[in-house]
Amino acid sequence: MAPSLVNTMQMASIPNKADLSFKLTTMQIDIGVEESLTDESAQILQAHWQFCTSSTPIEHVYALDASKLFAPEITVFSARVEGKVVGIGALRKLDGEHAELKSMHTLASARGLGIGRAMVAHIELFAKGQGINRISLETGATEPFKPARELYSSLGYQKCEAFGEYVLTEDNICMSKLI
Repeated sequence: MAPSLVNTMQMASIPNKADLSFKLTTMQIDIGVEESLTDESAQILQAHWQFCTSSTPIEHVYALDASKLFAPEITVFSARVEGKVVGIGALRKLDGEHAELKSMHTLASARGLGIGRAMVAHIELFAKGQGINRISLETGATEPFKPARELYSSLGYQKCEAFGEYVLTEDNICMSKLI
């Protein structure tokens, strides 16, 4: 299935702070459903797994490997810039009204460009269309996960009790949002 346009962003940069001149560029982020594992999505999911397992003791890692991610209850999305996959996110339906945000990862080279924010917005719109009214997530509680926690907080996600199979530890937190 072809990706659907979710966001066109205006990025401002200051090439010369002395004269405060600005250059505006347009970056299109295309987000769509990944029907099956591709080489590009596998590479990002592997990077996600490596990040999670290098930042969290393995017994507290809840990231899904690619073989478990493409399941009937999970919809996987890719974010593309200029045709290249730069981010992945997924939505796992827990019940008729509650879903989980899973496997959010943006390539290091594309961080800071709004990929994650665009992905969450797209997944929330998709979830609403499926009758979901609450999205929850589990993420790391340690320093390497701070940017993710800040993103989710800025989008209205709040700390919550553990849900599903999760157990809260010093290495993780759960967050939730009514959509």
